[in-house]
Amino acid sequence: MTASAKDWPDSPLDAVDTAFAALTCDPDPLSLDLDPLADQLGDDSGLPGGVIALPALRQWLLEHPRAYTARDVVWRELVRRARLGGPAWVIAAVALAMPALRRYAGRLHTGWAGDAHDLDAEILTGFLGALRDRVDLAKPAPYAALCMAAWRAGHELRQRDGAEAVPVDDLDHVTGSRTPKRPYGHPDLLVRRAVELGIVDACDEQPYIDVRLGRRAIEPIAARLGLEVDTLRRRVERIDVRIADALAAGMLTEATSPRAREDLAAAAERRQHIRAARGGARPAAAQVRLAAA
Repeated sequence: MTASAKDWPDSPLDAVDTAFAALTCDPDPLSLDLDPLADQLGDDSGLPGGVIALPALRQWLLEHPRAYTARDVVWRELVRRARLGGPAWVIAAVALAMPALRRYAGRLHTGWAGDAHDLDAEILTGFLGALRDRVDLAKPAPYAALCMAAWRAGHELRQRDGAEAVPVDDLDHVTGSRTPKRPYGHPDLLVRRAVELGIVDACDEQPYIDVRLGRRAIEPIAARLGLEVDTLRRRVERIDVRIADALAAGMLTEATSPRAREDLAAAAERRQHIRAARGGARPAAAQVRLAAA
């Protein structure tokens, strides 16, 4: 795909449309095979099977706004591909959300005295940040979460520049609450202490920090570690429980007795044996390299 500087649109959203058109044209248009998703879609989704061109998929989703299951399944696949499959799928994901992004841009442009392209760029940046890291595919409505991130980014730019507020009554897909602030000034130091005590295995320290504290997408991290996403997700959730128990017992904020340290070390050794038995153990040197990556 090539375009001269003269031909390339100034608007970030128009630029995405231009790139998407190039990616989905003959002779090798970017498309999505829906057959591997059939079990997740169910029998009553109405979504055609087989390979479907992405513009046609976008049109189908627009024409079936209440096909919630199909939309969730399709968007989980799009997000996974955007995270693991390269820039083409990032463009594809943005392009499939373009009707919503343009609607938000139109509303946010009202009363905006700044450069419209700056506002469009902020909307796009919010969407891309959520696409790359923020949206948890284990939760429902990933598309709604992506769109809300885009809207919020544009809305916050308006607020920073003193523009009047824009009502958000059309964002009926927005659910849930923001992540509450942690009561600790340096949660990474608590994780480090948890590693020192054997509550968290050394090879899990960086992945846990990336997922929980950095709020990074779990799929690329699991791929780097050679793990299934569900395996890493369960591992992180078990660490959550252990850290919560340790905090409640005062182990991470107070002195720990020698007996408690012995018990924690024994529990850590049992976890390593279980992983080895399941075939998930790695040589110690490899674990250090992965943790440092």
